[in-house]
Amino acid sequence: MSRKSRVRKHNPAAMSPLLRALAYSRTAHEPVTAAMLLQCYAALDAFQRGHGSRDLHLTLSRHLLASQELARLGVGENVLADIQSGHAAMVELDVREQRTGAWTLNGHEYARLCTALAILDGQLSAASLSDIASAEARMIEGLMRSAQRKAIAEAVL
Repeated sequence: MSRKSRVRKHNPAAMSPLLRALAYSRTAHEPVTAAMLLQCYAALDAFQRGHGSRDLHLTLSRHLLASQELARLGVGENVLADIQSGHAAMVELDVREQRTGAWTLNGHEYARLCTALAILDGQLSAASLSDIASAEARMIEGLMRSAQRKAIAEAVL
């Protein structure tokens, strides 16, 4: 009788073959990244025309945070400061809206956001869908940690 064990250890793949094919396929890549960029440029245009909103602010800020995470993952790490400058323009816009009620960018903020979005465009072209998904997951984790810290700080006060 054979002494071979009939029990085999099965290690599930980290990613299914179909998901892997989609994540690394350029055919699937372009529609996803084009939609992301369209959202960003539509929001930027709305803010430039004074027709911004909280939802557009959240959309653009979320994409800029994902861009920062892509840079930290190695996709455009040499321009992280420009991405952060664009995000800082969004923070300034938010502060101004709370003070005045207007969702309007000034010229300097608009230029910083244009630079950040051009960088995001390059990052999305260079990154795989897997890289983009990882960056978005890291961005969400960072937002959750920040919210937890804020909640703890408010509870202590």
